[in-house]
Amino acid sequence: MSRSPQLESTFRAWLRDHGGILGKVTRSFARSQADAADLRQEVLLQLWLSLPAYSGQSRSSTWVYRVCLNTALTWNRNGERRNRRIDPSADPGALATLARTPADNAGDTDLLETLYDAIRSLDGFDRSLVLLSLDGLPYREIAEITGMTENHVGVALTRARKRLAHFLKGVTDELE
Repeated sequence: MSRSPQLESTFRAWLRDHGGILGKVTRSFARSQADAADLRQEVLLQLWLSLPAYSGQSRSSTWVYRVCLNTALTWNRNGERRNRRIDPSADPGALATLARTPADNAGDTDLLETLYDAIRSLDGFDRSLVLLSLDGLPYREIAEITGMTENHVGVALTRARKRLAHFLKGVTDELE
């Protein structure tokens, strides 16, 4: 299938401008380095395939989030097959090399990995909401990405935050 140079240019711009979204979603949904690589490839493929459908009616970051999260949620639902082949001796900290963040660079990798472990403990949809919220997106944009109403986003996000806080109980004391 031939793609125009304009589509390729847009795709490269999306990766440059929104690559952090890809890293966060991959890190939050994959439990091993091998799975992270598989999910990253799947997300990249879906972004590429979805590009012609992008009409520009929403911000490009909204579109990228929507594609990344929908791909990750589908990938996660199909996870039973992958979970049977995960190497139990795999280093979960190896995912830290996939997406560098300011916290990584500041030496807070243990705390960051604990946060990602907590995020991975949530169901897929709650994971999506928490990621969008941590990126500082307003409820309006989260609603646009997820297809929910703003009110439902607020309710679901409050519940997800409570579950996340329960998992992080004791760890949050380190942050104060």
